[in-house]
Amino acid sequence: MNNNNPRSSSLEPSPCHYKGRFAPSPSGALHFGSLIAATGSYLQARQQQGEWLLRIDDIDPPRVVAGATGQILRHLETYGFEWDGEVSYQSQHQARYRDMLRQLRQQGLVYPCGCSRASLATHLDPAHPDVYPGICRHGLAPGQTERSLRVRTDNRVIQFQDRLQGPQQMAMETECGDFVVKRADGLFAYQLATAVDDALQGITEVVRGADLLESTYRQIHLQQLLSLPSPVYAHLPLACNTLGEKLSKKTHATAIEQLPVTETLYQVLAFLGQNPPPDLRQDATLQELWQWAIQYWQLERIPRCRQITLEG
Repeated sequence: MNNNNPRSSSLEPSPCHYKGRFAPSPSGALHFGSLIAATGSYLQARQQQGEWLLRIDDIDPPRVVAGATGQILRHLETYGFEWDGEVSYQSQHQARYRDMLRQLRQQGLVYPCGCSRASLATHLDPAHPDVYPGICRHGLAPGQTERSLRVRTDNRVIQFQDRLQGPQQMAMETECGDFVVKRADGLFAYQLATAVDDALQGITEVVRGADLLESTYRQIHLQQLLSLPSPVYAHLPLACNTLGEKLSKKTHATAIEQLPVTETLYQVLAFLGQNPPPDLRQDATLQELWQWAIQYWQLERIPRCRQITLEG
């Protein structure tokens, strides 16, 4: 629950104090996979006596489910999470994103793109289907109109040391390609919004699921172009079903409101390699389980892999 102790709303990051965050999208209820990300980020912050911020990533209105935000907040409260300050909403940060996009324009780092998904599909290299082939990089073709805005990549190699997944690197121009920062529907893209918010909220470490590992390169690239600080990253293994699918709303993962609270939190701690004592599973209250978890949390115990299949 909110500790009703709002912090300063200043966007100036603190250079020394730990700040983590959990940033769910309100596209449905939290599930076991969501709880893993929330728990990992929460314990990493609390074990270091740092702040844990809650940000609702509602940057994509077509995906927002009515009532989901309130449901997420209630579920986090039920599971005993306490966030610092007021909840932040990306939908309220539009001016912030416009300012950053303006900076990119002034530097000549963005350009209009007229490609639709259908037209783009015919130009993609089958060996590198995720790399934009630069069709509009030197101007729109005759008859084309602007649909989106892309940021230019160059020959730089983005490198970072992920605290769980090890050393990472990507050659941006050849392995990523120019990517969208403002969508065809006029909305700001996830990569821009997340890169800007993490930097300006002073997030020092991002603990989240390994499904977002590829996004990290794009976010660091934007932070470098905008002269914004980049946090440290730790990408947790994903919980997958027996078909190898990530637990998600799309794969109909069970909402955590339908699961026993203390037992489910115990299972999350076990999934994260923390080896909670069996007696906690049988006798501990939720508060006692959190007290043990904060005291004995070790990031180093988390399995160094991208995904783990759940039994049953």
